[in-house]
Amino acid sequence: MIQLYKPEDFKIVLETALLVANEPMPLAELKKLFDQEFDDDTWRTLLDDLRRDWANRGVELVQLATGWRFQTRPEYQGFLDRLKNERPPRYSRAALETLAIIAYRQPVSRGDIEDIRGVAVSPNVLKTLEARGWIDVVGHRDAPGRPALYATTKKFLDDLGLRSLSELPPLTEIERVMDLAEQTKQINEDAAPQEQPAEAAEQA
Repeated sequence: MIQLYKPEDFKIVLETALLVANEPMPLAELKKLFDQEFDDDTWRTLLDDLRRDWANRGVELVQLATGWRFQTRPEYQGFLDRLKNERPPRYSRAALETLAIIAYRQPVSRGDIEDIRGVAVSPNVLKTLEARGWIDVVGHRDAPGRPALYATTKKFLDDLGLRSLSELPPLTEIERVMDLAEQTKQINEDAAPQEQPAEAAEQA
């Protein structure tokens, strides 16, 4: 094993560990890389220097809710998506609205969500969000039936590229994005070729 003498040597080890990691690495894990003990200011300097080293590249070093990781810069993600054989999952408006309510009003029960949306919430919607790892049951309300209380997870923040809930965009922006997605979906459905009845097809 090589000897580490200069800050640059430690940065190379950090860089290597972060590049091969499958998940964000918390500072506690990064500290296991070295025998030497550094104070928090030194760690911050090393990681900030490493982030600056990658400032003009297609990937960036970011700090998320669960740790540090390298990720594709948003402006280049569209090119990489062309290499994917599978389309990313599309979520219904009900699922997105439910997720937004949980994110901004957490912890909330299913009944709370239904009161805000004005319609019943399908159990499948909550199961889908739980399976994605975006929400979890964090407790139960002291009320008849002890309804489960839902909150978002750190994985939800990681997938959004956020460190904390305070970095969530305004709710109005979330609603605008959902409205745009709904309009795009409707346009695509309207533009899709319609099947003609068999009788009409024969006449044509």
